[in-house]
Amino acid sequence: MTDPEGEILTLHEVATYLKAGKRTVYRLAQKVEIPAFKLGGSWRFRRSKLDRRIAESISKKKPEAE
Repeated sequence: MTDPEGEILTLHEVATYLKAGKRTVYRLAQKVEIPAFKLGGSWRFRRSKLDRRIAESISKKKPEAE
């Protein structure tokens, strides 16, 4: 049974999930622009933290001028 809140994703899975390139995800992880951690030298990402970061990013954007 997989708990979606605690689901751990690989770099490749995050790239697919975000529809971004693997190099882009790698760069963002290195710059701590997305939440990530290293496990045995490989980047890992907790889905719930990624979703939270995306939601925060969306809510911070200012509404467009009408």
